[in-house]
Amino acid sequence: MEEWKECKLGDIVEIHRGASPRPIQKFIATSGMPWVKISDATASNSRFINSTKEFIIEDGISKSVIVNPEDLIVSNSATPGLPKIMKIKACIHDGWLYFSNYKNLSRDFLYYKFFDIQRHLTNLANGSVFQNLKTDIVKDFSIKLPPLPTQQKIAAILSSLDDKIELNNKINTNLEQQAGALFKNWFVDFEPFGGKMPEGWKVGKLSEIADYLNGLAMQKFRPLEDEEGLPVLKIKELRQGCYDESSELCSPSKVKPEYIIHDGDVIFSWSGSLLVDIWCGGTCGLNQHLFKVTSQTYEKWFYYLWTKHHLDRFIFLAADKATTMGHIKREELDKAEVIIPDDTTYQNLTSVIKPFIDEIINNRIENRKLSQIRDGLLPKLMNGEIEV
Repeated sequence: MEEWKECKLGDIVEIHRGASPRPIQKFIATSGMPWVKISDATASNSRFINSTKEFIIEDGISKSVIVNPEDLIVSNSATPGLPKIMKIKACIHDGWLYFSNYKNLSRDFLYYKFFDIQRHLTNLANGSVFQNLKTDIVKDFSIKLPPLPTQQKIAAILSSLDDKIELNNKINTNLEQQAGALFKNWFVDFEPFGGKMPEGWKVGKLSEIADYLNGLAMQKFRPLEDEEGLPVLKIKELRQGCYDESSELCSPSKVKPEYIIHDGDVIFSWSGSLLVDIWCGGTCGLNQHLFKVTSQTYEKWFYYLWTKHHLDRFIFLAADKATTMGHIKREELDKAEVIIPDDTTYQNLTSVIKPFIDEIINNRIENRKLSQIRDGLLPKLMNGEIEV
């Protein structure tokens, strides 16, 4: 720590702000220069921006700011202080800051430093509707800066954990695609059978192959004074794949065991944001508006992929009926058709697809543990509390 120096960010790196052509709607296109929005950053836990959902036309580029691969950008509005590393050439609007001319400062160290100070920066942000982080606030923010070799070692330790998380995510994406392709091939297109459902197979209902247990109004089951509360699994937690400090708590002694969620449980959000996922975020209590999907007869891959298969139709139905918050009724589970194969085919497919689902679950659990290790190490490494 004797070699660490107190520095203002503006003294060790040049900080710039993006720019937006206006009105932006005139410049948005389906192709052209990638246009980085805050939603592109919050959609993934990856360190990197590899793609964008929107683009801007040629006339908008001169009115914006171009960033290049390996540039570090940090959000200064909506979700202030969120860092990302560019992997593509793109344009950024005025809700982003970017950095250049590093002085004895590692870009990767600065990336992790922003994670370390994000909460502090958020508290400094202002704005009546959206929080805004002014460039001068970032320039004047003081940090403790170790020598460059120490910065690089710290970044390498944290990057190694993130690299493994990224690898697991890529493996899982591939496994999901393979499982989905096999499912579509056999149960939707019937390709092995010339496009027709084979003899011995039958048509069933989604509600016949799985049980859909609706959660509880967990505000009625608050923890007792002397017990440790259990995080509540709501739509927010399902969407982000984990609970956090803001998650509500319930009483593990008051809630019946069937409403306790464990790693590997299939969860279907049927109200608000409709989605189906395999929960791997740790033990939780199941809140209302979420189904816990189980079966005494069929393997997880079967009812998970069939529920996921009907999701787009459920979303359409929910949006069509929506007045305030879209949802589907339980009766839709009785209307949703599934194809049930003969026992031999089912067992053969289980031997192929089940290992995919099992590995996805294992990788997600490992990622959660790696994230916890990283998040525990990060502040201690950044403050010199532990040596590299």
